[in-house]
Amino acid sequence: MTITPERKQEVMNEYGKKSGDTGSPEVQVAVLSERITNLTEHFKTHKKDNHSRRGLIKMVSLRRRLLDYIKASDQKRYETLIGRLGLRR
Repeated sequence: MTITPERKQEVMNEYGKKSGDTGSPEVQVAVLSERITNLTEHFKTHKKDNHSRRGLIKMVSLRRRLLDYIKASDQKRYETLIGRLGLRR
């Protein structure tokens, strides 16, 4: 259900601007997307887990706010990020 440290490091290396980049919005969105995907798989077997569902909704809204920030600052960066992540919008 959670993201492993190894997988998190892979995502940070893939989406980061430089080595050790953990705070850029692109990395944060990518890590959140990974966590959201894992939780979505969890809900396929645990349909009544409403406590975790609340956490999922909070993660989705945080990702949306970060994407809105990227879109407001640089439209091209936003389009490449959602293309790489395979997000709709």
